[in-house]
Amino acid sequence: MYLPTTRQEMEALGWSQLDIILVTGDAYIDSPFIGVSVIGKLLHSHGFKVGIIAQPDLHSDQDITRLGAPLLFWGVTGGSIDSMVANRTAAGRRRKTDDYTPGGRNDRRPDRAVIAYANLIRQYCKQTAPLVLGGIEASLRRVAHYDYWDNRVRRSILFDAKADYLLYGMADRAVVELAQALATGQPPTSIRGLCYAAATPPAEALHLPTYQVSAVNKEAFASMFRLFYDNNDPVTARVLVQQQDSRFLVHNPPQPPLSTAELDAVHALDFERDLHPYHRPAGKVTALETIRFALTTHRGCYGECNFCAIAVHQGRSIQNRSLDSIVAEAKVLAAHPAFKGTISDVGGPTANMYGFDCARKATKGACPDKRCLFPAICPNLKIDHGPQITLLQRLRAIKNIKKIAVASGIRYDMILADKKKGLTYLREVIRYHVSGQMKIAPEHCNPEVLAAMGKPGTESLLLFRQLFNKLTREEGLEQFLTYYMIAAHPGCTLTAMEELRTFASRKLSLLPRQVQLFTPAPSTWSTLMYWTETNPFTQTPCFVEKKPEGRERQKAALIGPASRTGKPPLPDGSPKKRKKGPR
Repeated sequence: MYLPTTRQEMEALGWSQLDIILVTGDAYIDSPFIGVSVIGKLLHSHGFKVGIIAQPDLHSDQDITRLGAPLLFWGVTGGSIDSMVANRTAAGRRRKTDDYTPGGRNDRRPDRAVIAYANLIRQYCKQTAPLVLGGIEASLRRVAHYDYWDNRVRRSILFDAKADYLLYGMADRAVVELAQALATGQPPTSIRGLCYAAATPPAEALHLPTYQVSAVNKEAFASMFRLFYDNNDPVTARVLVQQQDSRFLVHNPPQPPLSTAELDAVHALDFERDLHPYHRPAGKVTALETIRFALTTHRGCYGECNFCAIAVHQGRSIQNRSLDSIVAEAKVLAAHPAFKGTISDVGGPTANMYGFDCARKATKGACPDKRCLFPAICPNLKIDHGPQITLLQRLRAIKNIKKIAVASGIRYDMILADKKKGLTYLREVIRYHVSGQMKIAPEHCNPEVLAAMGKPGTESLLLFRQLFNKLTREEGLEQFLTYYMIAAHPGCTLTAMEELRTFASRKLSLLPRQVQLFTPAPSTWSTLMYWTETNPFTQTPCFVEKKPEGRERQKAALIGPASRTGKPPLPDGSPKKRKKGPR
């Protein structure tokens, strides 16, 4: 069933008042890929009456009051993407389209949506239930953070939104604990994964540099971020506090990862996998076509790329679903009346991290002084592609499934490191699960830039490319690699981008078209480098191209025409090889 979005739907369920109302910047797609749907369905499965108000009009009370006032709390999220990332390009221009809005026009999600919706609730719903922030926008802005679009350090979004509580991370377990505490009149301030404001800090808390100091002192900001990042492991984290004004942000340690049984239960909830009928007259939602018939196998990532925020949102431990759970969901997809035979993706943040993790993390937490995959793969991480091979084989045996794509990112260095089953896994993917092109993300070729990104060197990329081409020829297929690259990352100069162009032309025999300008999103190491112009790992100055025209020149250096040869660049996936690249 859908959760109600109108008073009429509430009455049809026999509900006179809701316990919880969730407000979101996305259209309401009832899918396990949409956070507000997961949270809503999970709360409903625990006996709470939940409704959803999606993309409310900010200029009247018509939308925000249509379900009445909740008994327990308002849950506010900007949606599946940080609203500033959703609305603004890396160059700061307003995006014209929004994949999560009916009709595709970017005209429903406000900038800083979490703050805008919190203000809307307080404007029209006086003396109402507590406001609780959640979702990725709130999660990544939960402490003082650098904001690229304001070009300054902002306070915790909890304070800017004047909310009562903030739940960070995926929040499945935390939101149920919060609802149960509020329903029984218990103080929720000890719940893990929760932030709140306090007049005095807990005695046992670790103090971060204050917002006031962090906002003007880049060294203090860097120290703050390191303490924040180091205390994101559920085994070792301490309570954090940060003074924001006259009050303190209290940041409780993260929730432990969900067990396999708990994650299976989340995906066993009754999702419609469709756009709610309320939105349909306004047009289709593009995102639905991507996620409708896709499968999530796990959460978390131990890649810890410096430009990625997954480590502080989903975590550095892998939370796996069981094979039976994934297969059961695939059978549900295959029986859906709109299913046409293709599973669009089987994966997670990185597809080939399914089914294994470092055993040390469960008892001792993530290593404080080294990473799982960088600068080299840790020998304690026993990479095993066996579970995913078995999973893909079982999925292919399901009736009505004709094609299964592995569209999530694949770490090619992990395939090479798995001496027992890596080759078998790659052959399986090439033979059955590539639709013309396999997408990988080397991001760059320059060693200094790759180190600043936390990415492996080009040796593994070239070895993987050679292996991919060999296996593809053996299978008699015409399939190609597509490469994702980043321009203007901290540490990257125009010369480094010209080096990347030469590398791509000579070593990859193409010029990548999948090139994005680095966007300093909140709560990443790369954003810290961008703001402070210092590499926090080496404590040395770091060149950062901040001028818009300089950033665009870096991108153009890779994808622009070959000015010296006069020849157009080869597109991604071209089977033709150029004998000589530009010099």
